[in-house]
Amino acid sequence: MEKLGILAVLEARPGKEQEVERFLTSALPMAEGERETVSWYALKLGPSTFGIFDTFVDESGREAHLSGDIAKALFARAEELFAKPPAIDQPEILAAKTPKATGALGLNLEAR
Repeated sequence: MEKLGILAVLEARPGKEQEVERFLTSALPMAEGERETVSWYALKLGPSTFGIFDTFVDESGREAHLSGDIAKALFARAEELFAKPPAIDQPEILAAKTPKATGALGLNLEAR
């Protein structure tokens, strides 16, 4: 089970909202390539407020993500895109409801 997360809240500069949205959606392939990132979400929280939420099994996965390509790209463009530095929190996950893994026939593989 995922025990750790990252929650980044991003406030777009006026007029940069669509560019932030494009940046976040373009980051999905990078997230898909991160073996230790269990889940990754790009969020629109309001007209100019965005977020990223990720989950990890352990601290090594979280650290790998924090030093990975998405973080590098985010901070490289932070001054251009964001009204203030991204707020990065590292929460612990206390409980979660997630889909169960299923095989090709829809069998619940976790029950085995």
